[in-house]
Amino acid sequence: MTNPCIVCVAITGSVPQKSDNPAVPITVEEQVESTHEAFETGAAIAHCHVRMDDGTPTSDPERFARLKEGIEKHCPGMIVQLSTGGRSGAGQARGGMLPLKPDMASLSVGSNNFPTRVYENPPDLVDWLAGEMRTYEVVPEIEAFDLSHILQAIRLHEAGKLYGPLYVQFVMGVKNAMPADKQVFDFYVKTMRERAPEAQWCAAGIGPNQIVVNEWAIAAGGHTRTGLEDNVRLDRETLAPSNAALVQRAVELCGKYDRPVATPAEARALLGLRSA
Repeated sequence: MTNPCIVCVAITGSVPQKSDNPAVPITVEEQVESTHEAFETGAAIAHCHVRMDDGTPTSDPERFARLKEGIEKHCPGMIVQLSTGGRSGAGQARGGMLPLKPDMASLSVGSNNFPTRVYENPPDLVDWLAGEMRTYEVVPEIEAFDLSHILQAIRLHEAGKLYGPLYVQFVMGVKNAMPADKQVFDFYVKTMRERAPEAQWCAAGIGPNQIVVNEWAIAAGGHTRTGLEDNVRLDRETLAPSNAALVQRAVELCGKYDRPVATPAEARALLGLRSA
């Protein structure tokens, strides 16, 4: 197997706090520094959220702008993917950063349960976010928490509602959503290969499932996501010292399965993105 594996680093998310792991980057400056370390270790995509200085999640476009600028300056060519997730804002505020024209943005195309709430993605909001991404030429990464989300993403892409090539990420291990189940994972991969053979796909596992799903994805020929947003530990007893340490684990798995780690330029070509 020689196809390059794209490693995405989800640097901070909306939930982990420094009380969970002091390495979680909160301020824009901390996030840029942490992303730079992960970039030098092999990450080609930075999946980005922003926080207020006290750690509260926000969709503030000004903070996103500073983060995007810092990553582009210190991580040449790295793909900047901004989150439109629902923990950071409500309604159209979730897409307020799209006029910044990042390379990519996350897009959830259906609702599901989270640990303590319903993650709401109503059809009208999904259509609006997808439309904004088309307007600003932002390639979506579909975050699929359920099989129905994969099928809906394929339908939306076939209908011309998604900008650029189709890229789907399986998110497994969120409490009350899809568990990290190998049979389900294999069916997801089969579904993508049969129904969207030209598409690229990625997989992410939450908490202790991170390294498990990393290995499943790399072994199956897909791409993978790691980082402190999804998991703050190396193992039950050890906190991850950095995002770079989690990226290094994924890079080592790429070596195990003879997968070269995609450079940012290779990742851009695979995902149909504009040159840096």
